[in-house]
Amino acid sequence: MNSNMSPNLNPNTDPSMKRTLSRRHLVLAAPALLAVPAAFGQAGGWPKQSVRFVVPFAPGGTSEIVARTVAAELTKQLGQTVFVDNKGGGAGIPAMTEVAKATPDGHTIILGHVGSLAVNPYIFKNQPYDVNKDFVPVTLLAKVPNLFVIHPDVPAKDFKEFVAYAKKNPGKLNYGSAGNASAGHLAMEYLKLVTGMFITHIPYRGTGPQLTDLLAGRTQASSAGLPALLPHIKSGKLRAIAVGTPQRLPALPEVPTVAEMGFKDFETSQWYGILAPAGTPREVVKRLQEESLKALKSNAVTERFASDSAVGGGGPPEEFAAFIAQQQKVWKEIVVRAGIKAD
Repeated sequence: MNSNMSPNLNPNTDPSMKRTLSRRHLVLAAPALLAVPAAFGQAGGWPKQSVRFVVPFAPGGTSEIVARTVAAELTKQLGQTVFVDNKGGGAGIPAMTEVAKATPDGHTIILGHVGSLAVNPYIFKNQPYDVNKDFVPVTLLAKVPNLFVIHPDVPAKDFKEFVAYAKKNPGKLNYGSAGNASAGHLAMEYLKLVTGMFITHIPYRGTGPQLTDLLAGRTQASSAGLPALLPHIKSGKLRAIAVGTPQRLPALPEVPTVAEMGFKDFETSQWYGILAPAGTPREVVKRLQEESLKALKSNAVTERFASDSAVGGGGPPEEFAAFIAQQQKVWKEIVVRAGIKAD
């Protein structure tokens, strides 16, 4: 017999003792019981209000097209508005800073891309956040082909003629980008590295603004995603000279790859994914990833992505995190070799 228990208070025989122990067990179990619906409620009750989807670029570029296409489907699925908020400028740092400080409840998310996640950490020494600690990857949305285009006034009919002209006239040509560390900036600097060209970089606050000057002939070249450039290529206002993908694009089968032009293994593309502030409940992150995958499989999104030669994602957070880590390794080396700096 337990020395701490009176023989007159046997819980198996004393009714009052049974009631006392039962009440005590309920009190002790209450926090655990309450925790179960709370954990499920974090995901089950999300979203409780509209979701702000921040895009760190001005309107008019591929990033906005990807974000708005997916956001429209998420709005239908979630029963709450998912609205795109363009916050361009500063290489995406102001937008990333704002979202890093947002309440981590799944109602503020941001569109991450190759520049903000894989390049900025190596060209900006004092970012006010750590991309690997202050954000949680949700899912990769899309990989979009990079195109290299020139204004029709440039005296070059194709890629080889353009490279030859640029090398013969170093510093005479300017190229625009959506901003420092944007996908277009990186692609052109990578191309300059492998070809030995010297072309001056002019950063803008988004693809839309830089295209305005390119179409007007105030800049002479650019690299951007297919969705933003294709209408201008078809109208003859821009000339496509190469693509950064390993294979030619179905939408522009006559345009060669850079690798075909003698630069083996050259590959560059834009990619976009969703991130949330660190501390966002795992259940909410999982739900957002699952809803994003569902949106990516919808007819509206698959048809739009197919027309832009974009490849949809939708995988789990762990997969996106591993992809970001791999891209950081690749672009860190390119940043060092090309000497890419914030202009």
